[in-house]
Amino acid sequence: MSAPNQFRLLSERRFLPFFGTQALGAFNDNVYRNVLIILITFQGASATTLPPEVLTNLAGGLFILPFVLFSGIAGQLADRYDKSRIMQAVKACEILIMILAGVGLAANSMPLLFGALFLLGAHSTFFAPAKYGLLPQILDTRELVGGNALLEMGTFLAILLGTLMGGVLAAGNDIAIIIAALVGIAGAGLLTSLAMPRAPAADASLRLDWNPWRSTVASIKAARESHTVFLSLLGNSWFWFYGALVLAQLPLFVKTYLSGSEHVVTVFLVVFSAGAGLV
Repeated sequence: MSAPNQFRLLSERRFLPFFGTQALGAFNDNVYRNVLIILITFQGASATTLPPEVLTNLAGGLFILPFVLFSGIAGQLADRYDKSRIMQAVKACEILIMILAGVGLAANSMPLLFGALFLLGAHSTFFAPAKYGLLPQILDTRELVGGNALLEMGTFLAILLGTLMGGVLAAGNDIAIIIAALVGIAGAGLLTSLAMPRAPAADASLRLDWNPWRSTVASIKAARESHTVFLSLLGNSWFWFYGALVLAQLPLFVKTYLSGSEHVVTVFLVVFSAGAGLV
């Protein structure tokens, strides 16, 4: 029996709101990160004495740190509770995070901007297990490959567009427009998440372990029980690590070695994101 046409999922309520929520989240992540990195690279001296090279790498580290700290707990929560409700809660938090980022932008405060970046990383950390765990619940076996392909297509398209929009907003340097865009995108993500149908807990009796270290180690041990899963985990981690590393250095490279402007940075970021999506 042939697999069904995957694109029909975009017309169904079980998938479309979820697809939109994920895409808007990835879009906003990249809008904010690129706005912040470009502002740090070209205007950071007005807010701090730290060199841009330190700030850009610190920004990348702060965004990734919550994944290291909270992934185990996030995975347990995704099993313990309704995944759609978890995603809705995360999207509501995203609005508050973007308001905090807006205050940081208005006040030109690096601590607030970096705090918002850390919280945005935590937002993505708690969203990810619910996102990937939801697919097997809303799709049947024949739809899983096509549904996952659609989800990844939407994610990389959102990354590309978010990168482009972040560069345009940073180059325009209109703080009011940047804040309105960040909060507005977060609000749209919450609205799409509210249309998602319920997704019953996979294990409502699961006992949560709130120790970040212990829960993360337990997750890694569980992954190592399957050689295929563990290698996939390593491959996926390397892909995103390398991408984040390059993206953090591109603005500095353009400014220092090419003497380019924010617009040139945007072009480089978009080309890199498009290449990653094609790969």
